[in-house]
Amino acid sequence: MTTRDDRAEFERTAVAQALKLNKDIEVFRQAKDTLLALDQYDYSYLWSWLGMPIIQLPADIVATQEAIWSTKPEVIIETGVARGGSVVFLASMLSLIGGNGFVIGVDNDIRAHNRTAIESHPLSARIKLIVGDSVSAKTLKLIRDMIPENARVMVILDSDHTREHVLSELRAYSPLVSKGCFLVVADTLAGHLSKGQAPTNRSKLIFKGNDPLSARDDFLAETDRFEVDDAINGKLVLSSSPGGYLKCIKRLCEA
Repeated sequence: MTTRDDRAEFERTAVAQALKLNKDIEVFRQAKDTLLALDQYDYSYLWSWLGMPIIQLPADIVATQEAIWSTKPEVIIETGVARGGSVVFLASMLSLIGGNGFVIGVDNDIRAHNRTAIESHPLSARIKLIVGDSVSAKTLKLIRDMIPENARVMVILDSDHTREHVLSELRAYSPLVSKGCFLVVADTLAGHLSKGQAPTNRSKLIFKGNDPLSARDDFLAETDRFEVDDAINGKLVLSSSPGGYLKCIKRLCEA
């Protein structure tokens, strides 16, 4: 007895459900309330990847995995290194894809113990660290010089989450993103929070009006190279980055 191959149908149904979920305002409100309740336990700080603190919500980790696996970037640039779990996660995905892909982690403060943990990790050969202002001319030149010619590039922006800084990063890093790859704006959930809801156990108070989501909207009004990927973002209700996954749909020369 043979069974019908329903893989394509399964995927179509999953996408359709994600698109429906994307429009469910009440479910999103409930999820936001849940995440705000969890923040008293530093929920995003409780997870690790291959032994390294990743400081991400599980849904965002899985969504990033999907984005990487479906688009096969060869270089992933991430601004914001923190304790290193995220760059190790990205390196592990590139290792699974195969080839010589690597991660460029950029931060203006990589503390010695975090650098030691990253550089002693089994995946360290796929990680390159840059200490410096993410939008300075010097840092951007270092990054461009590291990228092989014609490499497929993905970018994740997860450093200073103020509107002005995120918009500066979007303008600086978007030209590096390859057609078909993702540009991820982290912590867009802040754009749905009032000042009174904003977590206070962060280095800066980030809330609606001075947030990554506002920067994303300003950026999308300036360019036609990127669009919000509704299918992947539709699933991001228990997420710190809803609406933050942008797909590059044009080469830079086509814009």
